[in-house]
Amino acid sequence: MSSAPEVPSSTSPWRSPSYRILLAGATISAFGNAISPVAIAFAVLDLGGDATALGLVVAAYAAAQVTTTLLGGVLGDRLPRSVLVTGSALACGVTQVIVALSLAQHWSSLGLLAGCSVLTGVFGALGGPSLQALTVQTVPANILQRAISWRRLAANAAQVLGYGVAGVLVAAHGSAWAVGVDAATFFMAALCYSLLRLPIAAPSARHRSVLGDLGDGVREVARHTWMWVLIAQALVYHLFYVGAQGVLGPIVVSEAFGKAAWGWSLALLMTGYIVGGLVTLRWRPRHHLFVGTALLALTGAFPAAMAWGVDLRVVLLGAFLHGFGLEIFSVAWDVSIQQNVPPSILARVYAVDISGSFFARPVGFALTGVVADAVGYGRWLWVVAIVVSGTALVCLFVPSIRRLPRTDVPARGMPVGLTSDGAARV
Repeated sequence: MSSAPEVPSSTSPWRSPSYRILLAGATISAFGNAISPVAIAFAVLDLGGDATALGLVVAAYAAAQVTTTLLGGVLGDRLPRSVLVTGSALACGVTQVIVALSLAQHWSSLGLLAGCSVLTGVFGALGGPSLQALTVQTVPANILQRAISWRRLAANAAQVLGYGVAGVLVAAHGSAWAVGVDAATFFMAALCYSLLRLPIAAPSARHRSVLGDLGDGVREVARHTWMWVLIAQALVYHLFYVGAQGVLGPIVVSEAFGKAAWGWSLALLMTGYIVGGLVTLRWRPRHHLFVGTALLALTGAFPAAMAWGVDLRVVLLGAFLHGFGLEIFSVAWDVSIQQNVPPSILARVYAVDISGSFFARPVGFALTGVVADAVGYGRWLWVVAIVVSGTALVCLFVPSIRRLPRTDVPARGMPVGLTSDGAARV
């Protein structure tokens, strides 16, 4: 690991070799991550499992991921992040090889799939916060937003491609081949990460216990009102929305407009992500977190359109608006965190963000069907729309969300957040 990266004088992040390597690895990984859920779902069904069994396998992965992310944040601020993400990708690749071989040679079982899902969730979570925190180490601060926008845009495009490839692979060659391709993407991503040459971020002043280090991350989040308020909003969003899309969406849309309509809805959702990412490449409002939070209110458009259910065009528009608003917010959110949190604690902050935001997802999936059956699908979708849009609008009344500015304006030719040798300051 070198002491400092190449610092380009251009406004383009593409001139940074480290950024290009990071982008390649993250994009390859995103492609594989889109293949895996499709392959595992059909693998469970081929082994005789039902919806309950599939839910348990997915829940095992999600639970392992959420519970391990906090530890991943601590390790990401103690160890070289490039080494951590390389090891994480390699370990995930090995577990997927085991799954692929077990399926191909017909000695797999639901228990083995669940166990490997747990391992994949654990290994992925150990490197996840570090992967989020690496972008700021690869580019000068004045082009950080463009770097984040391109990275998210590439990942979203890779996922769209991955979903399509997954269906073809499973249909033509079975789940084993699809999981094998996912394993290969992990190894390719690990190769990319191993080539990273990054500045060594200044370590924390002292290492205490894991809980002590986690406490530092929690306190850093707590001292930024805009941060903990929006993490709380994300928790509510995931509690209500994930079930609306993952459980009710396929049922409501397919019954009203046919099964193909749900595929079109997801395609327009991803299109919204991509268009939103393209917008952030050029549009950089000074109070970007305020603008992003305002557009976050568009996430209620998709469940509202499904609840209305009178015209497929309205559903498709709602899906697009959801993805568009969420992507612009997500870019503003990532930029805000990386511009306002010291690099020495950044991975732990991302760990708190991920854990806090995603904690409610399993609960949301479990409760949606029960509640919707009790009150009616359409009525519950209206409730979801009001809650996710309303909580975003309420956040606009928080002064720090309205006023938080971008801090990416160079001073005297020096990118903010970089020392004279190109290393990140704490």
